[in-house]
Amino acid sequence: MIKEVYYFVGLLIIIMDVVAGILGIQAEIAQNQGKNLRVWWILECRDPSYEAFKLGLAATVLLTLAHVTPIMLGGCICIRSKEELDQSSNIKQLAAGSRVLTWFVMVIAFALLISGTLSNSRSRQNCGISNHHHLSTGGILCFFHGLFAAAYYISATATTQDERVPKQPATAGAAANA
Repeated sequence: MIKEVYYFVGLLIIIMDVVAGILGIQAEIAQNQGKNLRVWWILECRDPSYEAFKLGLAATVLLTLAHVTPIMLGGCICIRSKEELDQSSNIKQLAAGSRVLTWFVMVIAFALLISGTLSNSRSRQNCGISNHHHLSTGGILCFFHGLFAAAYYISATATTQDERVPKQPATAGAAANA
């Protein structure tokens, strides 16, 4: 029963990230439907899109929830030294590696989604350097975040359960069989 809950939470994390990615891409589409005036290939003036702002904000909130859920529920799986890395199980190594990748993708996706969302704030009509594809790139990174976050959550919970089971020394088992 407990394993089904872990897989359900992992699936929930992926669903939140997929929805965040779709919302980010939809925000990019809504942003591109607004009025744009290009001066040169690098300078652009455009009116903000409130629809893109709402969709970008929703994508950012879902990405944040999809990041906080595995970090809080999965616990902290850390490898602090080379010796600990050599002695740890493959699942613990997977958990530590996917945690690092989850944070890396989260930071980049969050920055892109916030940048695209703030550029569509109603209080701003901006003329300046074109920042196309921030929302859609952040949305695409949400898909990768979902994979890494689910991998972290499932491997972290497996590592935690594996460490709870007391391990018997190899010599004690051999002596009992003799």
